[in-house]
Amino acid sequence: MARASWSWVFPFPQLIEKLKLILLETPSYDLQEKNIIQYQGSILELQELLHLKFNIATEILLRQASTLADLDSGNMEKVIRDENVTLYVWANLKKNPRYRSIRFSETQIGFEIPRILATSDIALRLLHTHYDHVTPLGPVPTAPQEHTSTVTYFGKDEVKSVEAAVSKDLQEEYNEQENESNVVHEEETKVDEQGGIEGQTSLGPVNVSPTGHQRQSSVQEEPEATKYELEMKLLSETVSAAQLLLLENAPEKPYFSEENEVDLCQFTALGGVHHLDILELPPQCKPRKGWMIVEILKEGLQKYTYPPETAEDFETENAFPPIEVMLEVHENVIFFENPVVARWDAEGKHWKTDGISNVSYKSEDRLITFSLETLGPVTLIQDAHVNMPYQSWELRPLDVNKVLLTVTTVFTEIQIQIKENLCMLASIKLNDKKHSSILEEKWMTPVSFIIALKEAGLNIFPTGHSHFYVVINYKLPLVEVKAYRQMALLSSAFAFGWSKWNTVCDSKKVLFQVREHLPKEEPIQNPNWTLLMFSGDRAQSLKINESSDAFSEALKEETEFHSTLYHMVKDFASKEAMKKVRCSNCQFVDSVCHMLLSTRLLSYS
Repeated sequence: MARASWSWVFPFPQLIEKLKLILLETPSYDLQEKNIIQYQGSILELQELLHLKFNIATEILLRQASTLADLDSGNMEKVIRDENVTLYVWANLKKNPRYRSIRFSETQIGFEIPRILATSDIALRLLHTHYDHVTPLGPVPTAPQEHTSTVTYFGKDEVKSVEAAVSKDLQEEYNEQENESNVVHEEETKVDEQGGIEGQTSLGPVNVSPTGHQRQSSVQEEPEATKYELEMKLLSETVSAAQLLLLENAPEKPYFSEENEVDLCQFTALGGVHHLDILELPPQCKPRKGWMIVEILKEGLQKYTYPPETAEDFETENAFPPIEVMLEVHENVIFFENPVVARWDAEGKHWKTDGISNVSYKSEDRLITFSLETLGPVTLIQDAHVNMPYQSWELRPLDVNKVLLTVTTVFTEIQIQIKENLCMLASIKLNDKKHSSILEEKWMTPVSFIIALKEAGLNIFPTGHSHFYVVINYKLPLVEVKAYRQMALLSSAFAFGWSKWNTVCDSKKVLFQVREHLPKEEPIQNPNWTLLMFSGDRAQSLKINESSDAFSEALKEETEFHSTLYHMVKDFASKEAMKKVRCSNCQFVDSVCHMLLSTRLLSYS
């Protein structure tokens, strides 16, 4: 087995992934149609060029097959591994009709070929790309104009409410510190200034850094001075519309005209693509007086058609039996159910499940065996919603500007750490046992992290079509957006958790548990949670708790209604907790908000 230096391959996959990432990371309101067309066109051209390079490399290798032949079998077998690509090539030099079982050394990968192929001048190629350059590029979402007026209304209301609360806190702290020494006064003033700006900044997904300058005017004048900045940079119509777009449910289920076509809204391809090909063996190199002479065909590498288009010369019906294929499931991919094999239909430009038989999967060996009528690209698919709906979830602080999001599903428990503008997979549990993953301890931006988790089979990120395949607890998108934004704002000092009563209330309200949780405090055996109900413009603490027998919207004794969660938690929060909230880093709160919007915990649990 060889590890070749494929330096010519390296730039192409990286460039392709970079272009895809640009389309995903760029806010929808900044994307223009001409840029989308240009980037997607470049992606397709690079994919075609990369595949051409693989064909040229295969042809060069096969021309030298006779010089690379195995001494025992007389045939050539070659395995070339790279970080993102593995190439398996077998050349039939001896054409022995009894040599029909092909296994590549040090692997369980191979073929069982029929007699007619065992006696033909052919080569078999399995090109396993750990990425998927076969599935057509999906549509890139753009923010529609009609959202603007609706979102502006709730955005301005929200910023006014929280602005007033934060400003009041700033005034109180300013008065308390008024008689202290100048050194202490300057330090507290700087903290208050950063808290005021960043605490309000964290309402929307815009990266605005604190100024860090010493305060020159009074605290009472600050809200007026930053009002224009807040409305223009943090809660602009386009930003809010982009957030709302993440929670939009598609009105119609995708329609498929062909039978056995894979619904890519319901299923997802995992472990990359296996390109299976039968190739015509090119003329071999011949040594002549110290030279190597080779005939180079003008048409280049040619595919061998099996079964042939016309079979007049063959009498029996079973002259062209299916080819048995053995593949190893990629080690970095998790299948919670037996994988389904899909083949690529080049004519229809989609994946299909017909033409595949005798599928067998050994989960312990991670080996899948199946028979194909004709070779071509194949992939393994899994239900994209196998981990939905969630059974429970919790968001709790770990340290300053660092939280842990835990999502529990039927099959797994996923823990995600979030800090600043980065996310990391902290741990995975399968059947209550820790499972190691290559993604652990790797910090990534939220978009890259979501892509990596999906490619690993850990999909906890619903799409606009997911509600067609999962029984969900529908909530109004405006209410959800408001809840996630304010939960993210408070996440530095407050823990939030799943509540069973969230499924009982109507779609205009969300219910969840909350409690103050300072990062350095000792873990509490039975924490005292407060049950909150939020409707987007009113928050209230309920009298019931998780162990109550029946649901009731009755207000908890000695509590009041409030317009935001920020106002609500102030009723029972300590000064230290509220200070941590106001000092939260804007990038951190933005990342928490993005992860909450992407997982949709309040609708999908």
